[in-house]
Amino acid sequence: MKAILYAAALLGGLALPAAPSLAADRAVAAQSLPWTEGTVKKVNPASVTIAHGPIINLNMDAMTMSFAVPDPVQLAKLKAGDKVRFQVTQVDGRLTAIRIEPRP
Repeated sequence: MKAILYAAALLGGLALPAAPSLAADRAVAAQSLPWTEGTVKKVNPASVTIAHGPIINLNMDAMTMSFAVPDPVQLAKLKAGDKVRFQVTQVDGRLTAIRIEPRP
């Protein structure tokens, strides 16, 4: 039965539910991701280099590395030396800081 439904969907006989938006995916992901603390080393137009502590959800040790940033607006107020906390996940195979905030 599943094969018939799948075949019908492929042929356009059934409407499949719409995929959730990327923004909605990020919001859901951000709720479950741990925060990591670090210090900004360099800010680029679409990425940021951070010396950070361990990233638990990625089983990554402390190091300095660059992260893609999906929303460049997050970078507007950052500069080298800033203490931050951030959430990281993989987006399209790239490590991406989906949220960055000044560290309290």
